[in-house]
Amino acid sequence: MEKAFEIKRFALGIAIQKLLKKYLFPPCPPPHSVQRTMLPFARPGTLNPTPAKHRPTLPAPVNDLQSESLQPAPLKSRLLAMVYEAMLLFGVLFISTWLFSTLLQQRHALYLRDNLQYWLFLVLGMYFCWFWRHGGQTLAMKTWRIRLLTREGGILSWKRAVARYVLAWLWFVPGLATARYLHVQGWMLLLLPALNMALWALAVFLDRDRQFPHDRFAGTRIVQLPPIAPTEKAAEKTSSSR
Repeated sequence: MEKAFEIKRFALGIAIQKLLKKYLFPPCPPPHSVQRTMLPFARPGTLNPTPAKHRPTLPAPVNDLQSESLQPAPLKSRLLAMVYEAMLLFGVLFISTWLFSTLLQQRHALYLRDNLQYWLFLVLGMYFCWFWRHGGQTLAMKTWRIRLLTREGGILSWKRAVARYVLAWLWFVPGLATARYLHVQGWMLLLLPALNMALWALAVFLDRDRQFPHDRFAGTRIVQLPPIAPTEKAAEKTSSSR
């Protein structure tokens, strides 16, 4: 009886071992079973690369030579990108304000108001400078096919990105400072900053490269990228699906 029990236990062990080898540790296929396409001039054992006609065509990066030939972005595209950017920044500022109020226990709007303004100024700076440093495009700029480059056609450094961010506040600060200095009320609180923005936008026509004054001071330029070709659109869809 003990011998029959030993035989059953041995058979059970063999069955468990076969199951483990089949499902958990499958054997590797032998080298000769792997199909390889050899090039006539390739070394033995090297695989044939993917033919050029089957490779996805990705958009080429804008190098210095190409960026010099790019035209300045139209004023309409820049203003529309700013409107879209403001819509996206609403969510960023909302989450940042919620974090500040939650962590510091802000019970009403006047409590730590100045610190909240400094915090939002820092958050916006990190948002813009990071995108300008990594590719020169925010999401809104990608939508309208515009890109921020240096005057020489390269990617912005951190120092230049911070300088442009600070100078970009000239869109609003002079109008707000004037309104506060004159102690205006009512519609004038909106009229003076709006007038400031309008004059700043129209200042592009005073520049031969059609750049904003803060771009001129920071040594940057906003260019219009060429439209995406149909082959590039298909390649982007293929890469996104992966």
